[in-house]
Amino acid sequence: MKEVNPQETARAYAFEMWMKAPMPMVTFFRTLDVGPLAKASRKRGLKFNMLMCWCIGRAASGIEEFYLLPVGDRLMRYDTLAVNTIVADRRGEVSSCDIPFTDDLRRFNDDYLRLTRQVAESCENHDLTESMVIGTSALAQYEIDGAVGMYSGVFNNPFLIWGKYRRRLFRTTLTVSFQFHHTQMDGAHAARFLDALQREIDRIAG
Repeated sequence: MKEVNPQETARAYAFEMWMKAPMPMVTFFRTLDVGPLAKASRKRGLKFNMLMCWCIGRAASGIEEFYLLPVGDRLMRYDTLAVNTIVADRRGEVSSCDIPFTDDLRRFNDDYLRLTRQVAESCENHDLTESMVIGTSALAQYEIDGAVGMYSGVFNNPFLIWGKYRRRLFRTTLTVSFQFHHTQMDGAHAARFLDALQREIDRIAG
């Protein structure tokens, strides 16, 4: 992770426009076909949420803007990505767990299982401060049509929220919300990411 001069990046104009905006976050909604993920989860004995997080990492890793993030009043460039998941811990509360992203699904799954178990037992967050972290929150027991994340002014990280997927006759769908800081990316980048996410979900069946 290192600080970069915004004027030397493609985000120079966005940095000037949005860094001091009172509400610089934008939220997109997208209904995804997650049938391949549900099928892979059942067939391979893998957690649906883990597969979703891995596909998110895969989709983001191909988009340069995900490696930049406004932190405080600076623009930082990261070399690696991580995907965050919220874990129900042994106290009955929730803790936060960052999973380092890797293209290797088996390794990502091993890290996911190990780190979420560690966080659940210790009740301590697992933070990867040297990676650009994509936040997620899965309300998998509840049917929701969408959610807009809270902008605290402290964390500018991109964030996805989803609820329970819905089975229809020929499709299994999941509506996700994707919140991002406008300094980090524009709407076209966000839309491209969501398109890439659908492609990664489709590819999991292969």
